Amino acid sequence: MTTVPNIPRAERVAHFEQDVWSIFTPLALECQAVNLGQGFMNFSPPDFVVEAAREAVLRNDCNQYSHPKGRPRLRNALAKSYSPLFGRQLDPETEIVVTAGANEGIFSIFAGYLDQGSEVILMEPFFDQYISNITMNGGVPVYCPIRPKGDTSKDMAASEWKIDIKELESKITPRSKILVLNTPHNPIGKVFSREELEEIGALATKHNLLVISDEVYDRLYFNPKNHERIATLDGLWERTITVGSGGKTFGTTGWRVGWLIGPKALIEPALAAHTRIVFCVNSPLQEAIAIGFEQADGRGFFGSQVDAYEHKREKLLSVFRELGLPCTIPEGSYFILVNTKRIRVPKDYVFPDLLHKRPKDFRTCYWMTKEIGVCAIPPTEFYSKPNQPLAEDFARFAFCKTDETLDAAVERLLKLKPYIE
Repeated sequence: MTTVPNIPRAERVAHFEQDVWSIFTPLALECQAVNLGQGFMNFSPPDFVVEAAREAVLRNDCNQYSHPKGRPRLRNALAKSYSPLFGRQLDPETEIVVTAGANEGIFSIFAGYLDQGSEVILMEPFFDQYISNITMNGGVPVYCPIRPKGDTSKDMAASEWKIDIKELESKITPRSKILVLNTPHNPIGKVFSREELEEIGALATKHNLLVISDEVYDRLYFNPKNHERIATLDGLWERTITVGSGGKTFGTTGWRVGWLIGPKALIEPALAAHTRIVFCVNSPLQEAIAIGFEQADGRGFFGSQVDAYEHKREKLLSVFRELGLPCTIPEGSYFILVNTKRIRVPKDYVFPDLLHKRPKDFRTCYWMTKEIGVCAIPPTEFYSKPNQPLAEDFARFAFCKTDETLDAAVERLLKLKPYIE
């Protein structure tokens, strides 16, 4: 019999718990549940982008290494599209880097800036990958919750979730190096106002922090909200790297094409790290995203996409209103936070052992997946352990799905009625 050697794993990964995706995505498949958990689209990207990818694969120059900065056509397309949005002419040679998805871009920033023990200020809830990206690069995450200031027993606007600027400043120490901002926000759906960004920017300036502005949903915000960019505020371009995503912009999450935008001096360390992490991003799909940007405005794509998502948002909100379950109405992104406090899971329901040490929302979402047939994500996954009680009476539902999928979810969710007090 072969003996399996006991080779210790590195501490940087040894502490990782089983993540929420590896619990709920297989569970949804097993139960044939409607999966409104993970935020991937179950519909095709726009035809003109798919056709661009098909044609790019047939060109040999698109099937070889790209420059680590990204293919010139994509960097030029990004500069043309984003320059008016940033209120400055972006230099595609020095101020834009194409990354293997937004996630690798953020990892590269942390790799380029964090020393052992450097602190990163995060607002909770946060995208769960931030934590591993920080700790694997020697950093220490520090948390400050965004709290609901409205009545969570009723529908409330995402703008009613607020960061306490004094509490945020109290988290900053001499070891603090980076502050991470996410707007439009996942999972709250909050679009930070200009006034909020000015307060956050003032703190970053006062304490000399680098700002990572995660704006992967920057093309998905709903009327009458307007997406403000912190990098456009006075004095903040010089200390901000903005992160974007082709996956979110064009519904191509599996293509893993993202980008970083910022001043040359800030981009260079991230580019240096990115070059050593992946060297370059896949070439044909960079070309396709470039063509997507070149054609999007002429086709009215961004506006029609927002209209489609507003329709999907209302379709899903309607069933929660019928059930009397309060929601946070998203102003951007494609998630709805639903207050599940009134749902009564049967007390004698048997849960697997792996959920016994998890917060209440894990059990609520597990039961809904198994017994109601709709999968949602427990949002305590996006909080530090001390602050998980803030989220245990919520569930996150994604509406980046076909109308047929959402209709099926609506029909199944009505089975919750007998379990709502």
